Amino acid sequence: MRGHLEKRSFTLAGHRTSVALEPAFWEALEEEAARRGTTLLRLVAEADAVRADPTLPLASALRLHALAAARAAAPQSQ
Repeated sequence: MRGHLEKRSFTLAGHRTSVALEPAFWEALEEEAARRGTTLLRLVAEADAVRADPTLPLASALRLHALAAARAAAPQSQ
């Protein structure tokens, strides 16, 4: 598993910000954006806008978003 962080920069709400995530999380977010027919930027902006706790780092919010999307896409076990 690749363990290094990959940094990407975005403009959110008019402010430039950078986020560092593991490549596997970026891949999961890109796949989720493709499934939804949207861009990675829009997915990141949405995750940023709906953070319940504004003190939660954006990187953490994106990891949680990727986890929630993976769980929702996984077959339900009985």
